[in-house]
Amino acid sequence: MSPKSKQEYFEALHKRYKEASRQEKTIIIDECCAVCGYHRKHAIRRFRGYKRFTKQKSRKRGKPVVYNKDVIIRPLKQIWLTANLPCSKRLKAILPVWLPKYNDHFGQLAEEVTRDLLAISPATIDRILKPVRIQYQKRGKSTTKPGTLPRKQIPINTNQRDE
Repeated sequence: MSPKSKQEYFEALHKRYKEASRQEKTIIIDECCAVCGYHRKHAIRRFRGYKRFTKQKSRKRGKPVVYNKDVIIRPLKQIWLTANLPCSKRLKAILPVWLPKYNDHFGQLAEEVTRDLLAISPATIDRILKPVRIQYQKRGKSTTKPGTLPRKQIPINTNQRDE
């Protein structure tokens, strides 16, 4: 039996199942299992949760967007680069200090943009700067490379007899 024909058969049975008594429901479930090849428990679950022609409603998840990303990213990126790439928590802390100087050097910001930059959270800063951070990744904090050379050059006394 094809899936489409099973669906049509199931629709016809569902109408009967809804109005049936307990003993009639047992007979309908047995019939469904014999014809469609369903397991008994699967048939019961399908009958209970069956909804015809319903579509899942798409819900927007999360909070609505508060900041205009296109306007905020330019000053945020310039301050981030000028401050030598700090993490978002430190960038949030230094924004009130750097914004007046930003206005002097790069031009006056709109009052809404300044207010949004002062109210922005570190997590939102991370989300906004994510594409920018990829371009400016640091490779490492140390310039030394691992190797065995110092280990071989420094003698280690294991026995006191060798002294």
